[in-house]
Amino acid sequence: MPMVIRATAQFRPLSSLPRQLIPVKKISFTSISTMSKLSADDLNPAIRNVQYAVRGELAIKAEQYRVELQQNRTSTGLPFSQVISSNIGNPQQKGLDQPPLTFVRQVAALMEYRELKNLAPNVFPKDVIARANELSEEIGSIGAYSHSQGVPLIRKHVAEFIQARDGHPAYPEHIFLTGGASAGVSLLISMLISEPGKSGILIPIPQYPLYTATLAQFSGVPIPYYLDETREWSTSVSEIRSLLEKTRQEGKTQPKALVIINPGNPTGALIDRKTQEEIVDLCEQHNLVLLADEVYQANLHRRETHPFTSFKKVVVESGKDVALLSFHSISKGVFGECGRRGGYFECTNISDDVSRYDV
Repeated sequence: MPMVIRATAQFRPLSSLPRQLIPVKKISFTSISTMSKLSADDLNPAIRNVQYAVRGELAIKAEQYRVELQQNRTSTGLPFSQVISSNIGNPQQKGLDQPPLTFVRQVAALMEYRELKNLAPNVFPKDVIARANELSEEIGSIGAYSHSQGVPLIRKHVAEFIQARDGHPAYPEHIFLTGGASAGVSLLISMLISEPGKSGILIPIPQYPLYTATLAQFSGVPIPYYLDETREWSTSVSEIRSLLEKTRQEGKTQPKALVIINPGNPTGALIDRKTQEEIVDLCEQHNLVLLADEVYQANLHRRETHPFTSFKKVVVESGKDVALLSFHSISKGVFGECGRRGGYFECTNISDDVSRYDV
């Protein structure tokens, strides 16, 4: 039988201590009241450089109009009566009112309050109850901390999804659950910036501003490569290669990783298999970590003629030892539950001594 040691701390009230042992410090309220207020100049300079265009001036102005309409709907002088924000994907926002998927909400309700299945025995379908029971047996209370990589059962399900999609093994221990894909992107970019002001990340233009904002926050250097609008926003590997050679010749920035958004955000462009293979070759030649943002893989315009192929599948089938970090999210492209954050990233060809820092 294992030995159990229990330590008990005992505390004595201050009144029971000798007066000379009680620490007393006088506080000058005058000095507190004269302290200068916190200003932008007091902030980390890197934070002041962060710009997040989708929540920038247009979004701020739209919110001002929304408040104005709420306060006085009849005499605002505005030529419209409603503001619908299209700067970010947010289908359930008020005004668009896309209804949520019932299954998701019902399972969430049973996980939040387990007694509901007894209080309302005929309300929840059998598949909902079965899923909630499965999760509850694994997790217990959702008010408790989970494994640092995320709930093991959910990571197992994610691995099964990846394996069914790609036809290659996926492992729960290589998967990290995150609060939406953005949290994983920010974490990993911060880890890759080993030398602030010098470590660079190649990012597509146009891009989702998460990347430029995160690089600014952690003093990384953006290395922009431009998508070709005349060719349906295609990715030019030759342009990226030329950019890498130019950057290395200048010697000011050390390229560490290449960001690929596939399907593109905001372009919607889908990269063909041949280009994907060339990108993997490029990363191997230049020792780049490949960051594959694949959040919109289920949102395809021409699925029959332009199917999605993951970079995980391409890397595995190439046999190349390219470090790959793949991102996906249920918040946007799958369930449209943008306010209920959920996502993951998968590590491929990433050594264990690196993965341990992800947690």
